[in-house]
Amino acid sequence: MAGLIRRSDIDEVRSRIDIASVVGDFVALKSAGIGSMKGLCPFHDEKSPSFHVRPQVGRYHCFGCGEDGDVFTFLQKMDHVTFTEAVERLAASIGYTLHYEDGGAAASDHGNRARLLAANQAASEYFIEQLTSAGADGARRFLGGRGFDPAAAQRFGVGYAPQGWDNLGAHLKGRGFTEAELTGAGLLSTGERGSSYDRFRGRLMWPIRDQTGQTVGFGARRLYGDDKGPKYLNTPETAVYHKAQVLYGLDLAKRDIGRGRQVVIVEGYTDVMACHLAGVTTAVATCGTSFGVDHIKIIRRVMGDDASGLGEVVFTFDPDAAGQKAAVRAFAEEQRFAAQTYVAVAPDGLDPCDLRLAKGDEAVRRLLRTKRPMFEFVIKQKLDTYDLETVEGRVAALRDAAPIVADIRDSALRPAYTRQLARMLGSDLDEVSRAVEAAARRGSSPSEGSRRPQTGERPQGSPPPQQRGQGPSQEPGAGAEPARPAPVAVSITDLPTATATRQERDALQAILQFPVLIGRDLIEKVTSSGFSNAALAAVRDAMARHLDEYTEPGWVSVVEQDVPEEYRALVGQLAVVPIPERPSRQPEIYLRTITGEIYLRDLLRRKDQLIRTLQRTDRIAAPDEYRRLGSQIAELEAQRRAFQAE
Repeated sequence: MAGLIRRSDIDEVRSRIDIASVVGDFVALKSAGIGSMKGLCPFHDEKSPSFHVRPQVGRYHCFGCGEDGDVFTFLQKMDHVTFTEAVERLAASIGYTLHYEDGGAAASDHGNRARLLAANQAASEYFIEQLTSAGADGARRFLGGRGFDPAAAQRFGVGYAPQGWDNLGAHLKGRGFTEAELTGAGLLSTGERGSSYDRFRGRLMWPIRDQTGQTVGFGARRLYGDDKGPKYLNTPETAVYHKAQVLYGLDLAKRDIGRGRQVVIVEGYTDVMACHLAGVTTAVATCGTSFGVDHIKIIRRVMGDDASGLGEVVFTFDPDAAGQKAAVRAFAEEQRFAAQTYVAVAPDGLDPCDLRLAKGDEAVRRLLRTKRPMFEFVIKQKLDTYDLETVEGRVAALRDAAPIVADIRDSALRPAYTRQLARMLGSDLDEVSRAVEAAARRGSSPSEGSRRPQTGERPQGSPPPQQRGQGPSQEPGAGAEPARPAPVAVSITDLPTATATRQERDALQAILQFPVLIGRDLIEKVTSSGFSNAALAAVRDAMARHLDEYTEPGWVSVVEQDVPEEYRALVGQLAVVPIPERPSRQPEIYLRTITGEIYLRDLLRRKDQLIRTLQRTDRIAAPDEYRRLGSQIAELEAQRRAFQAE
């Protein structure tokens, strides 16, 4: 069994990995100052980005929920892996060979999740290989009939599961996978008598990948008439596959989604393929489940859906009853997006795959250009269910449609849609306006228990947060020594706004984030200078104690662990909080200037103290002391001038 990974190897992997690239697989990041990036936090739901990444430091911090750490911590929390698995995965991604304390190599099985992912990847390669076999003629005909050539199949990793009960199982067992692992990955099923068999047989196979491109499951399409199973069969819920938290095609679409701030949500695997091949490279689809809240959270992070509302979310729905129900379900969650939501439906009711097959790539692109706002689409769907030729039908339709207009987030659009609703109903505008206003009043005062807590709000029934500075609420037992209150964590927002404190904070930010640029000589000067704020002075002292490690990739973590517990969060925040960037100034000069101000300020402070002491010294009675003080003052002034001349 392998021992602990060597510390030097952990540091080496950390230094070689770009944390922004790893985080960028999950979150759309944009510039937020000198060497800083920000996006929507993947650990809590928010409207405005408060999640900051500092690539030079290799750290992230969310100023909304307080999550903080390095690239290993991020991968541990996002993919639910151990620290060792996170290090091994990142090392493998850059081709770095790890060494262990006992001199051994990496264990072949270093985690259940890793084995399941490896089994899925091996299965995907097997299915792709089988697509070229003689027995896959039906699968190739199906793809060709949908307009997909071999290059398209290769692009999306489409494969074929051959008929038979143990083809895949026997192949993967020969590759060293156990039956338990294959069952755990959802590749094998267990019969009534306890024997296992291939879950996917005689089907066209699509690999379902997570945002990082790892195969976590499969979608399988029935090909043969004697197959009594469902038309589409997906991987069951496993330790690595959760259908409500994955979107097919997101690994291919995420870059363009973030770049163009647009996502197109279609209904099937072939629709995703058709859209991408037609040039709509932001298309994704759910995997055997309805579009839900977890999908929205993923899309918002990838798209960078902040409070500006500049993004676009375009749904494509079939015009049949199922499509209409899907539209209503999606509309129920529409307000979770800050982006504008739209619906695109082909005139002939064709889905994107059939539309491309019938009318070509341009028709698919044109479909997106004919999108219309989702609430307009839903209003039309509502009205189509009523007989508007009768008074009763118009009244019922108004009662059903008014809340939709009242719920439009852009208040400037509501009057226009109120007038449109009145025209569609053939009703008096004043009557429709009153109904919309009444619906708005009802919507602004939801009943107890139905209102969703806003971000940061304490849900009903949860205990109130402990007051700052207070310890546990229970009283100590008789004769027991009262418990000491836990130290109160200091945040960067708790620091005084005084100029001196602000200068100290800015200097420590610059040193933690750009230590090599600042240089050892200047760091030594700053960490030897006096500080007015106790919390920042504690951080300064820890930096001074570990100055020999300032060029190491884990320096921030070392400083963080060395300060008192209540200041650890402050170190993490100082390491990632953005330093304002201005096009007119050179970052290196600016950073050394704000750092050097602390040293200059300390020189002036010490000089002023000596001058006051000199003024109290009797030149006649103590000539030697007087000359010594004068020499020290002159030396400090010389140091100040020399530093400013650099």
